[in-house]
Amino acid sequence: MTTSTIAQAEISTQANVYFDGKCVSHSITLADGTKKSVGVVLPSQLTFKTGAAEIMECVAGACEYKLAGSDNWLSSGPGDKFSVPANSSFDIKVAQAYHYICHFG
Repeated sequence: MTTSTIAQAEISTQANVYFDGKCVSHSITLADGTKKSVGVVLPSQLTFKTGAAEIMECVAGACEYKLAGSDNWLSSGPGDKFSVPANSSFDIKVAQAYHYICHFG
């Protein structure tokens, strides 16, 4: 099931802009201190590096992704999630806008 809303959240109004505007997100902090970001990746092929572990949840659009150390591209569409370990990276290919929630763990 795709997450459609996030209740009781503090949202940063200043956008996080990465890769010359190909990825734009907003940081969210829940009442319990949990951190997330909500954003969109525009058509491109990018490499993201992680500090904390992440779960990427697709809420609209689609992407292909490849985790560090893998040669396999996998698909993610609405309702799909994939996990990325801390201090790692992943490649992402987007043909149409990929809307996501990044759950930090």
